Amino acid sequence: MATGKAPHGTTSAPDPTALVRELRASVRGEVASDATARALTTMDASNYRRVPLGVVAPRDADDIAATLAVCRAHRVPVVPRGGGTSIAGQATGTGIVLDLTRHLRSIVELDPGSRTVVVQPGVVLDDLRAAAAPHGLTFGPDPSTHSRCTIGGMIGNNSCGSHSVAWGTTADNVHALTVARYGGDTLHLERGAEGPAGLRELAAAHLALLRTGFPELPRRISGYALDALLPENGPDHARAFCGSEGTLGVLTQATLRLVEAPAARALAVLGYADESAAAEAAPGLLPYRPLTVEGMAADLVREPAGLPRGAAWLFVETGGATPAEARAHAERIVRARSADAVDAAVVTDPAGQRALWRIREDAAGTATRMPEGSEAWPGWEDCAVPPARLGPYLRDFRVLLAEHGLRGTPYGHFGDGCIHVRIDFDLLTADGVARFRRFSEDQASLVVAHGGSLSGEHGDGQARAELLPRMYGDELVSLFTRFKDLWDPDGGMNPGILARPARLDENLRFDVLPRKPVDVAFGYPDDGGDFTAAVRRCVGVAKCRTEKVSGPSVMCPSFRATGEEAHSTRGRARLLHEMLAGAAGGVITDGWRSTEVRDALDLCLSCKGCRSDCPAGVDMATYKAEFLHHHYRGRLRPAAHYAMGRLPRWLRLAAPFARPLNALARVRPLAALAKRLAGIAPERGIPVLARETYTRWLDRRAGGGTSVFSHDRVALVWPDTFTEHLSPEVGQAAVRVLEAAGRTALTPGRGLCCGLTYVSTGQLDRARGVMRRTLDRLGGMIGEPVIVLEPSCAATLRTDLPELLPDDPRAAGLAASVHTLAQYLEAFAPDWQPPRLDRPVTGQTHCHQHAVLGDEADRRLRERAGLVGELAGGCCGLAGNFGFERGHWEVSVACAEDQLLPEVREAAPGTEILADGFSCRTQLGQVGGVRARHLAQVLAEGLEPGPR
Repeated sequence: MATGKAPHGTTSAPDPTALVRELRASVRGEVASDATARALTTMDASNYRRVPLGVVAPRDADDIAATLAVCRAHRVPVVPRGGGTSIAGQATGTGIVLDLTRHLRSIVELDPGSRTVVVQPGVVLDDLRAAAAPHGLTFGPDPSTHSRCTIGGMIGNNSCGSHSVAWGTTADNVHALTVARYGGDTLHLERGAEGPAGLRELAAAHLALLRTGFPELPRRISGYALDALLPENGPDHARAFCGSEGTLGVLTQATLRLVEAPAARALAVLGYADESAAAEAAPGLLPYRPLTVEGMAADLVREPAGLPRGAAWLFVETGGATPAEARAHAERIVRARSADAVDAAVVTDPAGQRALWRIREDAAGTATRMPEGSEAWPGWEDCAVPPARLGPYLRDFRVLLAEHGLRGTPYGHFGDGCIHVRIDFDLLTADGVARFRRFSEDQASLVVAHGGSLSGEHGDGQARAELLPRMYGDELVSLFTRFKDLWDPDGGMNPGILARPARLDENLRFDVLPRKPVDVAFGYPDDGGDFTAAVRRCVGVAKCRTEKVSGPSVMCPSFRATGEEAHSTRGRARLLHEMLAGAAGGVITDGWRSTEVRDALDLCLSCKGCRSDCPAGVDMATYKAEFLHHHYRGRLRPAAHYAMGRLPRWLRLAAPFARPLNALARVRPLAALAKRLAGIAPERGIPVLARETYTRWLDRRAGGGTSVFSHDRVALVWPDTFTEHLSPEVGQAAVRVLEAAGRTALTPGRGLCCGLTYVSTGQLDRARGVMRRTLDRLGGMIGEPVIVLEPSCAATLRTDLPELLPDDPRAAGLAASVHTLAQYLEAFAPDWQPPRLDRPVTGQTHCHQHAVLGDEADRRLRERAGLVGELAGGCCGLAGNFGFERGHWEVSVACAEDQLLPEVREAAPGTEILADGFSCRTQLGQVGGVRARHLAQVLAEGLEPGPR
């Protein structure tokens, strides 16, 4: 099969230099052809990879038209790109990628009376919904990527989402479109209006085929919607354009229909023995007119989440004018004979509903790993069958998987018969790719046998377009090609997609990756020790590109601060992918010495938020440390690496001279010189050194000695660098709290260091040396419960320590013994009653604690103490050495302004500001001008006066 018609029917290589020069002269937006820009757009969320010549971010419709005209003159293809979350490969291309997310983000007009809205293609769905919400309206289609997908991408793929049983697909909600064609001319599309010349004649000559060739089902997304050209349907050229995957033209403006949003919602969660039982129950619930009927199985649930009994569940959302009406509707569904569930629950609390929906929405990422950790991939992500056939189809699908020796966990839009699944294809070997092809061909036949569509939501792209003849037959597929040619006679719009498609096993993104593990410092236990496998974790679902977050989410603060793809977790993963590809075809060819990767990682705060918030488990903080380790090996490092990366050493040396050094730091010229030499941002204040270290205070108070450690009343408090030298008052407060709980606080040793600052600056050889020395000094104490008051140090001991010393069993032993103060009290002093403080709190859960340790015990302790209120999510922006480094001040402040500082400013008078991390407290003091305290300090203050 042909792999795509080249523009003008030629295969001559364009002149990239001349192309970029003319584009820059013709458009007002940004034009980039550097390695970083190209690397960031080689992939979407699919299995495919195509390397573009450059990227254009147009400022308006005129820029789009100008870009298309220049590209046509140079015979260069164009691919429009929104959020880049397409799962079938249609958002990648070999010519110019149009990035429509940077500037074309205006909601031009919203008319509540007519329930219509005019938008530009780069508008993010959640932004549109937020604008419509005050009018009681919403845009019906809502894919799980609603926080970052764009309207243009939704129209290109004819996206649906979980509410399609109530409000239909994107095409059902489109009124009119303005589209620029390859070459630059513009068309206005709506029902009854004329489309490109020749379309009316094409439809008139094939009326019978258009009336009989398309299966009747709610999620028929595959191919072109040529039946919209029938006279009885308008013809509706706007609807025919929907789902064309960037192959016909570029959307410049859209008029959409809005729907009334229910004032209240409830969620009925129905439990079943397996997903087939859930699938068979789903059609019977549709007569109750629910808003959603979503299905998923236990394989995708990472941890208990309050779900009713069962191994699979239906999420059935209902609406009403009041909470009572919505709840009554949900309870009717639970009682319905057709529900036939083994257990059920009705959730009306908005927070509880959000928590459950988060599980479902994250499935696109969690499904990328099988239960034991092996990789799973898209390719057959969203087939759809008539809802009444879903149960039998799933059983046959399971049989087909077994016949090919494959595994996958179905989930998705059961009410519409649309199933998502990622399958453990081996796409790294020739035999595995051959099996992928055989399965794909058999799967296409199975879907067609059940009266279904190869795509029920995400489009065909490169993954399935080759197999469209099995669904539609050769005659109708040939009409698809003629339709494409009438729109795009030069073949310049996204060639290789839909019409004259590339083969489904071409352009696989794994082809260029090294087949042997590269030499690395970390153990990567969840990826078989393979750094390449770790980087492959990023499948492109782009949750890291969410611009507005609420609640405990952290990822990705640097993207929210800059809005640049290069500073998202996904963007950095793409650059690392191209670095690993190297000479095999990667855009980045200088390996670990890459300045492109270094610059992108420079604004990574190492907050570890992606470790927990990324559905695929990407851990960019670790990848950054790994890269810096190799990048600077044998070379001079930035001054900040020596100053702050080796901070524990300098603080130990400075401790005896704290008083004079503090005095010198108050002399502005001397402080400015010191900051310049140390690579510290001039805007930063130098922290004050403790005049008495924590361990010296503890020795003086307890009379010295640390040898008694096995007694069940002894609590070991880790002397982390920050508590020891910069905030000993936190350690002192923790000692008082522990004594009130009936424990004697001791330190497990002197000169202990977790290695945090060495890890965060990529000095991994030194980090391992520090860690081994710490393990040696602990000796027989390893395994005893240890309280670590600084969350970043606790996270380092819990994760980085065993991953840098995977062959040392002592590392795993120490990691398993690490507790926060709240975790320790809950586990070892469960009957202790904290003082009742009864006051509101705000502040921030440390990002490392959120990502690695969790804050459930802290929440429970605060509740018992009467400290009411939620802490902010996100990252404070200081993040250890990051916010202190020269050049990071603006991003650091922007991160603080994202969630933390607004929460603090809005707090009522008398609200306690909590921040367990030294960085968080420092940022709040230096940028916010407020005093924050560790939870231990607040609890200690509320204790009855006692001996000190």
